[in-house]
Amino acid sequence: MEFNIKNINKFIVVGDRILVRPEEESGKTVSGLYLPPGVSEKEKIQSGYIIKVGPGYPMATPIDEEPWKESKDSVKYIPLQAKEGDIAIFLRKEAYEIEFEKEKFLVVPQSAVLLLIRNEIY
Repeated sequence: MEFNIKNINKFIVVGDRILVRPEEESGKTVSGLYLPPGVSEKEKIQSGYIIKVGPGYPMATPIDEEPWKESKDSVKYIPLQAKEGDIAIFLRKEAYEIEFEKEKFLVVPQSAVLLLIRNEIY
């Protein structure tokens, strides 16, 4: 999926969070009724495309028996299941809304994601 956001590489997603572009809501129900704009924002579950993913859950560093030695270990992470380009279905109440270059994004913790849809060919 191609995104036309110029400065998206400036975003550094932290920890177990993902940056999501919410899917466009048509505002129309299956039966053909049009809903006011505020109704879709109050839904409990929402979906969107994952733009960026944080590094994951930080792992504790092992305790060294010789603490005077200089540690050269960098921080290690347990990676997230979510990947860029996936579609995420998540709990709306856990998401934080931000606006960047006149576009709406959501920052969602991995724990709020209910389901991922990945279009990979195996």
